[in-house]
Amino acid sequence: MSEYVIVTDSAADLSDEMVKELGVEVLPLSFLVGDKSYHNYPDNREMDPRQFYRHLREGGMATTSAVNVSQYTACLEPLLQAGKDVLVLAFSSGLSTTYQSSVIAVNDLKEQYPDRKIFTVDTLCASLGQGLLVWYAAQKKKAGASIEEVRDWAENNKLHLCHWFTVDDLHFLKRGGRISAATAVVGTMLAIKPVLHVDNEGHLINMAKARGRSGSLKALVDHMAQTATHPEDQVVFISHGDCLEDARKVCDMIQQRLGVRKVMYNTIGPVIGAHAGPGTVALFFLGTER
Repeated sequence: MSEYVIVTDSAADLSDEMVKELGVEVLPLSFLVGDKSYHNYPDNREMDPRQFYRHLREGGMATTSAVNVSQYTACLEPLLQAGKDVLVLAFSSGLSTTYQSSVIAVNDLKEQYPDRKIFTVDTLCASLGQGLLVWYAAQKKKAGASIEEVRDWAENNKLHLCHWFTVDDLHFLKRGGRISAATAVVGTMLAIKPVLHVDNEGHLINMAKARGRSGSLKALVDHMAQTATHPEDQVVFISHGDCLEDARKVCDMIQQRLGVRKVMYNTIGPVIGAHAGPGTVALFFLGTER
């Protein structure tokens, strides 16, 4: 069996430590703050997340850019030249053109390297939901699964990767067109917090409303209780928009209610954070359905 490499992108919000432990390659998406462009590397070498969220809290804006075809080619070609096969697990096509760029790059490279196996999967996932799918794929690779077996597992299980989010500031969702300006104003006045998830098409969908911050955090756990498969045996990921204390509250709730033993955290990176805003908390797990 040929050696292969799992490649993902920084929308997966994997920490630098996770990336090294898993042995995966990560392509950075880009974000623009003011008139300066930055790359969203897992080690945060170009901007610390706390600095980014401070910028947003102070009223600043940020925009984001997908991974393009040339970036994929520049990352994948050296691996192919070294005789390795490649499996790409890409950011949801429902939220970015990153996956479409990977398809173009992979098809071009297949013609140049006909003896190599090159696959790309539209994870339909985001943030540590994408990261958790990558984590499982890396565990299967370490256990000796072939590139085709890992690809097929990802395709067959990605719609069981559940994403549940809540945000603290509705105005970031308004900027992204997820809710209307009127809904943002009224919701802020009444302390209404939306509960969202990523659907089967990989889109971020507003699913419910909760009164107050505590209610919205509890709602995430309620949804996990409804659909999680054997939560006591799972590794669960939680990402947060510079609000670790609230993420820990969710962790405490899922451990007490569902017996989850292993939970891993990371900060939501600038690519997702630019659209969700500071104070976002997201919970990811395997379930019967999204």
